[in-house]
Amino acid sequence: MAPQGEIPLVATVLGTIGTVFWCIQLVPQIIRNYRTKTTEGLPSAMMFMWSASGVPFGVYSIAQRFNIPLIVQPQCFCILCGVSWAQCMVYGRKWRPMTATIILLSLFAVFAGLQTGLVYAIRPAYARGIEWPVLLVGVIAFLVLIGGYFPIPFELMKRRGRVVGIDFVFLAIDWAGAFFSLMSLAAQSEFDSLFGTLYALCCVIEMSMVVSHLVWRFRTRGIRKRAKEQGKTFDEFDEGIEWQAKGIDLGAKFWKLIGKGGNLDTKDDEEDTTGEEVSTQPKNMVPNAVV
Repeated sequence: MAPQGEIPLVATVLGTIGTVFWCIQLVPQIIRNYRTKTTEGLPSAMMFMWSASGVPFGVYSIAQRFNIPLIVQPQCFCILCGVSWAQCMVYGRKWRPMTATIILLSLFAVFAGLQTGLVYAIRPAYARGIEWPVLLVGVIAFLVLIGGYFPIPFELMKRRGRVVGIDFVFLAIDWAGAFFSLMSLAAQSEFDSLFGTLYALCCVIEMSMVVSHLVWRFRTRGIRKRAKEQGKTFDEFDEGIEWQAKGIDLGAKFWKLIGKGGNLDTKDDEEDTTGEEVSTQPKNMVPNAVV
């Protein structure tokens, strides 16, 4: 599609609202990660892909001459997702904070260079009416950002629909940002169907996550009530632990299918058996020595 011409005021206002939301959307999540010192349930792959999507996202919005707020939006999104990804590495993978910081800043430098280079590379062709490079960049941005949601269904299946590690304030702000950005596109002189679909899918996926958690709460209401009566949380209550353990961990099944999981299990079993033999031998020897 051709780049935008004159931007209506209402589109700029709606885009500004959406950008404000998307500039602060991950702040509650980042604060939560810092306070709890854990990112359990928050896929690091999702955060990395979202951060990386800021590159084609930014190139596309600049080439299409979106309103300024929608051009600023992917830059803020990239930075916040990158910070959250670094937290996943520090709290989940036990990286040193300095290592994570250096790698994150290096990634930002690479992302900035790629975005600048791509903008200058495709602008001349786009000005001559060659649209496929911009469309390709837009499709890549679409696929990378939506692909970031891919780990979520597996996390929900593993926890039987429960949302763990993802802040609901973050989801609410993220949904609002996507919604107002979608409305901003609708108010422009020409609607961008690619990014309109992207924003709409973001809204739908995040609403489905909230619904999934509400269904989980409904299904476990009895267990949570009995746990509360005993002064325990759901995760401390034996019945809750047993119920939650029935989730389907497709990731573990996948690794077992290709053989890695099975080998690791076998190795662990051998270590456990060896440990049992070592610990059992002294028990048999000591009484004999005394006798």
